[in-house]
Amino acid sequence: MSPADPPGPQAAPPEPPGTSAETALRQCLQNAPDGIVLLDRDARVVFGNGKACELLGIGASAAPLALPELLTPEERERWLQYPPAPLLLAAQARPGRPGDLWLCAGEGCLRGMAVLRPADARMYEQAHIHLLSQALDSSDNAIFLCDDQSRIRYVNAGFVRMLGYAPEEALGKQPRELIRGPHTDVATLDRLGEQHRAGRAHREHLLGYCKDGSPLWLSVVATPLADASGSLVNVFTDITEAKTHEVLNGKVLDALVREEPLATTMALMCQEVERVAPDLRVVVTRGEADGQLCTLAAPAPLMAAGASGWEHPACMQALRRGRAVVIEDIASAPLFDSQRDALLALGLRACWSNPIRSTAGQVLGTLAFHCHRPGPPTAWHRRLADLCLHLCALALEREQARSRMHRLAFYDVLTGLPNRLMFNALSEQPLIQAEQQGTPMALLFVTLDRFKRINESQGHAAADGLLRDLARRLHDIVGPESVVARQVADEFTVLVPCCAQHQAAALCEQLLAMIATPTVVGSMTLHASASIGVAMFPEDGRAMETLLRHADLAMRRAKDEGGGRFRFFSADMNQLAQERLLLEATLRDSLRQGGLRLHYQPQVRGDGRGLYGVEALLRWRHPHLGDIPPNRFVPLAEECGLMAELSHWVMEEACRQHADWRRRGLAIPRVAVNLSASAFELPSLVEQVRQLLERHGLSPGSLVLEITESVMLSAQPQVSANLHALHALGVRLSLDDFGTGYSSLSHLHRLPISEMKLDRSFISEIGHDPAASALILSVLRIGESLGKHVVAEGVETDAQRRFLIDNGSPALQGYLFSPALSPGALEQWLGERAYAPSPRH
Repeated sequence: MSPADPPGPQAAPPEPPGTSAETALRQCLQNAPDGIVLLDRDARVVFGNGKACELLGIGASAAPLALPELLTPEERERWLQYPPAPLLLAAQARPGRPGDLWLCAGEGCLRGMAVLRPADARMYEQAHIHLLSQALDSSDNAIFLCDDQSRIRYVNAGFVRMLGYAPEEALGKQPRELIRGPHTDVATLDRLGEQHRAGRAHREHLLGYCKDGSPLWLSVVATPLADASGSLVNVFTDITEAKTHEVLNGKVLDALVREEPLATTMALMCQEVERVAPDLRVVVTRGEADGQLCTLAAPAPLMAAGASGWEHPACMQALRRGRAVVIEDIASAPLFDSQRDALLALGLRACWSNPIRSTAGQVLGTLAFHCHRPGPPTAWHRRLADLCLHLCALALEREQARSRMHRLAFYDVLTGLPNRLMFNALSEQPLIQAEQQGTPMALLFVTLDRFKRINESQGHAAADGLLRDLARRLHDIVGPESVVARQVADEFTVLVPCCAQHQAAALCEQLLAMIATPTVVGSMTLHASASIGVAMFPEDGRAMETLLRHADLAMRRAKDEGGGRFRFFSADMNQLAQERLLLEATLRDSLRQGGLRLHYQPQVRGDGRGLYGVEALLRWRHPHLGDIPPNRFVPLAEECGLMAELSHWVMEEACRQHADWRRRGLAIPRVAVNLSASAFELPSLVEQVRQLLERHGLSPGSLVLEITESVMLSAQPQVSANLHALHALGVRLSLDDFGTGYSSLSHLHRLPISEMKLDRSFISEIGHDPAASALILSVLRIGESLGKHVVAEGVETDAQRRFLIDNGSPALQGYLFSPALSPGALEQWLGERAYAPSPRH
């Protein structure tokens, strides 16, 4: 060994003088029949006796200097595990060694002292037993051996960890003495004992208890040994988690999939919790809109004790605070002052309440566990609560989704009233009762007058606000016994039980007065009126379908008469309705088969120097009824959805006729077409107009589109976009019936219009009403200042003509000059007055 090498282990340290006892001890060690070595804390050899040197193949004379490192690094690492297992030192790993050796920690030896022995069969067996013991101790299962009297003879470390009993506490006892608790099934224990005594293998599931009293579910498997001792190997597996998930997830989720009622599902969950954990009593509640709790499931004794729903103090706190409330001892908790005695009488000592949260974090309700022993929840109770909270959240969110779907399917989203489907369902019982009791009943069909104009001029938000206010007023007036519903758009129905005709009339008067009261929506004040139709049960029908149809007909009669009134159904309305249906069908055929015509009314220049233009007016001659006035068939076209098609046909025909006149040399400056308000809502309108003009070779300025004031006031972006796009295209826009609205002037300067048409109602008052004349003069001055032409329509007398011409009216139109004429008659009229060259034939 060189001086630089670290000092190696010595075979025998030198004997200090004067220590005869130590000398004797060393001699004993040296002469011991077993090899004895001392190892330091790093498992390195610091001493070896003579037998150790012999076993290691080191001569006695060389022992103090030649004792080698006994362990390899891997062996040292294994040996340092405490308690060390017997370690096999293989001869082939150490050249010169006579054979394999076992290094053992002798029983009762100090740590660091070990015995070297030659490897033999007994040592191999001991090592094998030690290895098996280590394997058993590493298992999470409780493994123990019982004799034929069911007394425990061996327990592994897993038994200690699982049940909390030290080996000396368990040995000699029967398993049932250790695991039996207040809710352990005695019949199962007895059955296990019988199987055990019979020496038969068996398997059971059992609720057991640990040393500290905490419950756990055990899978018990017993297997007899293949010998004559009658011993059995028993294995306890903790299946608490698996049992809980199997029972709760299986049964409760199955109930959710089957869409069982919420209360049924929650009751099932509570029953399963109490079966898995018999020391618990469970209460599930749902939070209501008013901040109170509704009990979904609870044991009857708890309900009687007032420990459920809004009466449960811990649940109310959990709901309001949004966090768990743990009452470890009900006997001393001030929170349970009013329920304490009742709960203690039921054997309940603790309460743990948790809020049930949705996936978005909203508190939906509470889950409360009541325990028969005081204290906080165990780890298992917390896991059980977490699982139940998840299931409760699933069930409550599913119920919320189902409620939302139900409301969407059967209730109006805007007003919250029942829709048509729900109205029909809700009306069944009142109809049956009225039939059985012979009592009258009234069905009111309510619709707002000119609602479309409000929608177009003030915007959807204002119209929606008006409908919501109307729904609220209807509901407040008619009372809880009546059924109020929104059918569609601005149409509402009210079914009033036990209502005679005179009572229905009084109710209608009250409703009309209520609806006429101004409605404030945001910064706007809206004025509305309504038309109401009334059908009486049983005179006007016994089925709801019949009553609805008759009330609708009566409502239409009220609307046709000007609105703001009510009408009772009468038999003649059915005949009119049939005529209306026939008229609608014929109108469709006429539109598609060329049965409609355009007539043209001239517009003359105010300076007398020629023709200003013509206005195209729609005419319809019914094959059986003769000429049908526009004020009758145009509203019909709007109701049956023909206005878009009708407007397109009018523009197409007007452009075709104008192009024909131009080709034949008839110089008509422009043709005005009156479009419906709905036409300006079409995104395709501008492109339609552009294609029409191109197809017929007309300049954009030769077409005038007349717009109503409702179009001008429309808040819809599409309408505004169409107006500005048409103006940019070069099409002239004319504001029809100017002066009849209440807010025209505030919008006039912002509109891309070229002319205004002064309404005939003002023209007729010339010479009779100074205010009307003053208004006409104002309009003429406004048009002049804004650079817009004013067309006075409805001129019927020469006095009216002179007044308008004297005050600078640019254009006049009316029967004084000509009624609306067919194209041929217009050509003749123009030729007679030399307003344009005669047509070339």
